[in-house]
Amino acid sequence: QVRLVESGGGSVQAGGSLRLSCAASESIAIMGWYRQAPGKQRGLVATITRSDNTNYADSVKGRFTISRDITKNTWYLQMNSLKPDDAAVYYCNGRPTYYGSSEYWGQGTQVTVSS
Repeated sequence: QVRLVESGGGSVQAGGSLRLSCAASESIAIMGWYRQAPGKQRGLVATITRSDNTNYADSVKGRFTISRDITKNTWYLQMNSLKPDDAAVYYCNGRPTYYGSSEYWGQGTQVTVSS
């Protein structure tokens, strides 16, 4: 069982920045961040692979940056220019292999953005 532990999050005013971290108990091939706002489905924010290929939701491109430190089995989400629409519970997601079906989730962390 892979364990993912998130940290970061909190409250910030619009235009501010926050950084999220996710530490895994073992190596992960595809590392991601998802978010879920009240009344909405959980959706992709960004992913990064072990080989450093990244993918972003259109809504966060140019504002958010996903990165990883494979030596620490940890990945990050730097969120800049935050908007009230970015407020949600953010979950990290990890897929240990590129082609397997197993995936694991962090416990979620609340991000609140006030206007």
